Amino acid sequence: MIGIGIIGFGYWGPNLLRNFANLETARVVAVADSREDRFLKASKSHPAVKFTGDAGFIFSNPEIDAVVIATPVLSHHTLALKALKAGKHVLIEKPMAASIKECEELMELAASKKLLLMVDHTFLYTGAVKKLKEISDSGDLGTLRYYDSTRINLGLFQADVNVLWDLAPHDISILNYLVKEQPVCLNATGISHLNNGIENIAYITMKYQNGLIAHFNCSWTSPVKIRQILIGGDKKMVLFNDMDPSEKLKVYDTGYSVKSDEDKRDMLINYRTGDVYCPKIEIVEALQGVAHDFVNSIVNGTQPVSNMHLGLQVVSILEAASRSIRQNGAEVRL
Repeated sequence: MIGIGIIGFGYWGPNLLRNFANLETARVVAVADSREDRFLKASKSHPAVKFTGDAGFIFSNPEIDAVVIATPVLSHHTLALKALKAGKHVLIEKPMAASIKECEELMELAASKKLLLMVDHTFLYTGAVKKLKEISDSGDLGTLRYYDSTRINLGLFQADVNVLWDLAPHDISILNYLVKEQPVCLNATGISHLNNGIENIAYITMKYQNGLIAHFNCSWTSPVKIRQILIGGDKKMVLFNDMDPSEKLKVYDTGYSVKSDEDKRDMLINYRTGDVYCPKIEIVEALQGVAHDFVNSIVNGTQPVSNMHLGLQVVSILEAASRSIRQNGAEVRL
């Protein structure tokens, strides 16, 4: 049994507690949060778990083998560092840390102590994304040409990070999971309408050496909630609509081909519109998959799907995007 300690019991903490408590191979020993009023309901349903306002109890408790951190981004590095130094495996809520430097320090420490460091990029464990990975790897889409994501809604405004750091990690992690190549450059723009220097609307455009282009649209100020990704290959195209309860994935047998007309010195575009089908998707709770992968990787010494290297890639893109915004949308090499 892997002893689990959870730090942070706000929005995500109760979900983490429930999923780790449901694992047969793990036992939640303690939960820590500075706001002890958050524990009232949970302490009744989980009487065997110790609830405390002192995170130090998590680090010093010999019954705890692994620490799960679900706190604001700016605290990730400090808390993960303490956990690793105490000899605990670590699972961190996305994004991994607030900078590349912080991520690399955590990764080096985890490697030197032979401890697991994992990032909770939950979407990688959804049935839709797992099916999307299967379709992409099969070659059905052909060579990927574009990846266009929209993640917008009204709120929740964050006080410590901008909208990209809050929302874009989901779609960046999915792209990095699907594509082996690394991007070569990006441009980003954004604006703060609250005059606090924290962008509430922002966009990233990212390019790859093989011609793939990716675009991310993030906003806290949309009247509608949209969670959508369009992926185009030279054979087929896919729509991933996370707001659709029954048909999250639609595969379009649609494409185009280009031929040159030497006589007219013009391009001829041939369009193909075929069938649309909705593949069967496994119905799973993604966070249960995260919890299982974390514990299983500790027990067996394997690499989790949402590993620390993927976590670093996401933060690298976010940091470059922030730099581009500060430089009025200038291209930043990756």
